[in-house]
Amino acid sequence: MRFRRYALLVAVLLTSLLLLTVQTRGGGPARAGDLVALALTPVQNLLTKAHRGALSVWNSYADWKRVRAENLALHAENERLRIEALQARETDQENRRLRRLATLRERLPLTTLGGEIIGREGGGWARSLTVNRGRADGVAQQMPVIVPDGLVGRVVQVRAGASVVQLLNDPTSTVGAVVQRTRTAGLVEGEPGGGLRFKFMARDGTGVAAGDLIVTSGLGTLFPKGIPVGRVTAIEDKGSALFHFAVLVPVVDFARVEEVLVLTGQASHDVASLFTPDG
Repeated sequence: MRFRRYALLVAVLLTSLLLLTVQTRGGGPARAGDLVALALTPVQNLLTKAHRGALSVWNSYADWKRVRAENLALHAENERLRIEALQARETDQENRRLRRLATLRERLPLTTLGGEIIGREGGGWARSLTVNRGRADGVAQQMPVIVPDGLVGRVVQVRAGASVVQLLNDPTSTVGAVVQRTRTAGLVEGEPGGGLRFKFMARDGTGVAAGDLIVTSGLGTLFPKGIPVGRVTAIEDKGSALFHFAVLVPVVDFARVEEVLVLTGQASHDVASLFTPDG
């Protein structure tokens, strides 16, 4: 401890002697200031660089925070605009569907009742839709259900405020129909796989061809004559069998049906010209 005190005292004396010597030799205070500046300049430079670095990091962080906030605001605005565009598109599509339905309803020579689909059943063997019209609205079993493209099916169950509609592609569904081009008669049947087929008597093989439109025959009192049902995509040649089968694609996309017309009255004449099936 005593040695440290002596060493410190000697260091102070030597520093004082050095400063006096510099001053005595003519350097004066300026010379001493130069020495101090020489010693402090590196430290000052280091502190300046550290200050600038810290300021740059802070500015970068502030810029990142601002850009991030702007990006979040832009993302929220884009999401809002996207939702509004989807809503506008949905409204436009709904208006188009309702206009087509209203036009058909005005032109049909029979009474109809508009309804909205509120339920779907497409699994297993049953294929049906539930419409928000029932017994209270005058709906009865076996009433046909249509859209501007063509036939959807028939009412098979009626409740107080809703009805179940059996789709054409239900395996238990059959509809009397004809080929519009040749008037070849037959039956449209639903298939377990969800498709349709047209069963007709085998004659010369020219009564049905791919692309033919199949419409309701109007026989009986259930379905009016001329409602589009499906288009032929292929013929199943059974050789010399009594009946042949044609594979159909329905004119109605059952998965996209949202509004329907229930036919509450009957018409005896052909209504095919009143329909506008897609494709």
